[in-house]
Amino acid sequence: MFTILSDIVAIPVDDPIAFTFFTGYMAMLAAAVFFFVERGSVEGKWKLSLLVSGLITGIAAVHYYYMRDYYLATGQTPTALRYIDWTLTVPLMCVEFYLLTKAAGAKVSLLWKLIIASVWMLVTGYIGEAFTDGSTSHSVIWGVLSTIGYVYILYTAWVGEVAQLAKKSGDPVVIRGIKTLAWFVLVGWAVYPIGYMCMPGGWLNDGLGWSASNVDLFYNIADAINKIGFGLVVYGIAVTSKSTVKA
Repeated sequence: MFTILSDIVAIPVDDPIAFTFFTGYMAMLAAAVFFFVERGSVEGKWKLSLLVSGLITGIAAVHYYYMRDYYLATGQTPTALRYIDWTLTVPLMCVEFYLLTKAAGAKVSLLWKLIIASVWMLVTGYIGEAFTDGSTSHSVIWGVLSTIGYVYILYTAWVGEVAQLAKKSGDPVVIRGIKTLAWFVLVGWAVYPIGYMCMPGGWLNDGLGWSASNVDLFYNIADAINKIGFGLVVYGIAVTSKSTVKA
């Protein structure tokens, strides 16, 4: 059978999960290079936002490199590595909301509230998933606690402080960009609680018999779409804003 060679083990071409780990790694790496290079072509006020986008995808690329090999060596879900990645990259994704609305008066307190909410969401989610005893009560308790952080971020992006600051900016490019990022949070991030509920003790696992074994496939695709997509939206804002100013 033809295989793509890894530094440690071979990637079977008939294993879609292994394939998405590999393509996820390459896609994140390529995106990081793109954002770092393009940072030099945007206006000064957007440079930090592009830097953060490059960091998000760059950090994810490193973790996908190790998650790929962990999965191939063990055949198991790299839960700890994945949550380490999320704990670093998701708060940075929230930082983008602050940076995009800073010119409209966003305060540092908003930045910290978003970071704390995202870390809370991930730490409680990790406890619920990594330390599960297979009981529904454990899954539900920690899942509900994790959802509190998610709902706060969702509310802030759609109707709360971030949405209000975007409107206050009066910049249609920023308003449209924030709305697009809010859709990522609503739709793109919804994959993660679905995966959480597929673990032993989760509602989808117990009720529908959905196994956690294939959740990595959806996580990998969602990660690529969300992290690279976030950066592309920010890049689009920077480029469009630059064009608008020149016009």
